[in-house]
Amino acid sequence: MTRKRPNIIIINPDEMRVDTMGHMGNPAAITPALDEFAANEAVSFSSCYCQNPVCVPSRCSFFTGLYPHVNGHRTMAHLLQPHETSMFQEMMHQGYHVWMNGRNDLVATEYDGLVESHADEIFYGFKDDRRENFKRGKLDNPKEKEEDIKKFRSSFYEGKSDKAMDGDWEDAAGAVERIRTMHELGKPLCMFIGLMNPHPEYRCEEPWFSAIDRSKVPERIRPEECSGKSYIEEKIREYQELGEYPEEAWRELRATYLAQCSKVDAIFKEICDALKEAGEYDNSAIFFFSDHGDFTGDYGLAEKAQNTFEDCLTKVPMLIKPPKDFGKVDTGVSDSIIELVDFYATAMDFAGVEPEHDHFGRSTRPILENRESKIRDVAFCEGGRMPYEYQCDEYHISGPNGPKKGGLYWPKQKAQSDNTAHAKGTMITDGHYKYVHRTIGSCEFYDLTEDPKEKINRINDEKYSLQIAEFKMKMLDWYQSTCDIVPRKFDSRVTAEKIIRMVGKDVSPEVEEKVRELIKKGSSMVTVINVIKGE
Repeated sequence: MTRKRPNIIIINPDEMRVDTMGHMGNPAAITPALDEFAANEAVSFSSCYCQNPVCVPSRCSFFTGLYPHVNGHRTMAHLLQPHETSMFQEMMHQGYHVWMNGRNDLVATEYDGLVESHADEIFYGFKDDRRENFKRGKLDNPKEKEEDIKKFRSSFYEGKSDKAMDGDWEDAAGAVERIRTMHELGKPLCMFIGLMNPHPEYRCEEPWFSAIDRSKVPERIRPEECSGKSYIEEKIREYQELGEYPEEAWRELRATYLAQCSKVDAIFKEICDALKEAGEYDNSAIFFFSDHGDFTGDYGLAEKAQNTFEDCLTKVPMLIKPPKDFGKVDTGVSDSIIELVDFYATAMDFAGVEPEHDHFGRSTRPILENRESKIRDVAFCEGGRMPYEYQCDEYHISGPNGPKKGGLYWPKQKAQSDNTAHAKGTMITDGHYKYVHRTIGSCEFYDLTEDPKEKINRINDEKYSLQIAEFKMKMLDWYQSTCDIVPRKFDSRVTAEKIIRMVGKDVSPEVEEKVRELIKKGSSMVTVINVIKGE
């Protein structure tokens, strides 16, 4: 009997930290669907690391199984190019119907038809009267809060929204509509639902906004408790000017962010319920994960940064439910280290799709079978730039005159215009220690057992010199083994005329044309010569 290929369902919230879920120990989190999913059907990873702490580089990495440095995907303005494939394109080539919502952050749009070549179907929203139901709501805060919201605009805090719908709900509704009719496709479904929440601004509607118990929100990590932190954090704090932001306001911001995560949980449940109603839940591999995390007040910062590597930015949710024919799943939380590139390998493994390029992901299958299994000893993350790359894209400088003051992202962009602050950095961690190497400025080292909140930089502590040396060597080995990939296409070094002359015989125009076509396709020299000889 032929095995039915599983659906690959991907729910991908943006900027969600791993500690935003109840089953990860956050006493204020309200994520019942994800908690139940982890307890009964999936493995939830407590140590999944992204490969870059901002959107585009992270997505270009986990949808290809390649690290950001391999093809230069280190900025917000260098997306997948025409010569590159993605998991979506490769699944299309091998029999999957790929549906995605209009959230891109992956494929360069300046090439006509390139985005569309990565999906069979892209949902850009409803084209009928339903569209009105999903317009973004207005803010609905008490009058006394409005002045502080304006004054501390760089906190990204907006508060309560008056409307119970937004673009994420529209995308979820579009996904549900496709799930209900997926039996008409005649193919397995690969579905990507890229959500905006809980990406700032920090805003949410009822019932999620008021559901979070503010008294249970964990205390933030304050910058005055820290020493030796990165220069980029110092510069962003300088420009965000949140030193006088009240502690109660930080707590409210963190609560609103958790409310957004709770809304994501509700959207996740809606997708799963639709799969169950369609009779496709058991035959679906479901992946829930984020691209990177968020400061939410930790270290005195809002939102994120591109070249700092604290756990709040680099550790993300990753929950995986295999299809039913996988066998017994060791459900619950696993502390085994994985990376987001491993999503690519795992999804391709379940789908039975052969990657069209070499990659660095590892299937999580052994851990799904036994949560104590390990596929990695360390994880890596990278970000930042070289000094000569200062004007290479708008994320660094925002135009020839630099970032415009007053814009929401001005503090970060202004900080990134400093070569030392935005120096290229790379992180390695084994979960016990963390080392960050920088091309300019101070490196960092943290003992995560004694200092889990990464407050004290121990880079100059002689006690850790051997561990630092070991991590440096592992980082060198990693860069050497992942610095590039050789394309699987073979190029010919000789022309058709040269090969024909080598064989030493006249050929008909038909054979000559065939030889040229074989060379274009990258056929081997032996194959071409045999055609000329008539063999």
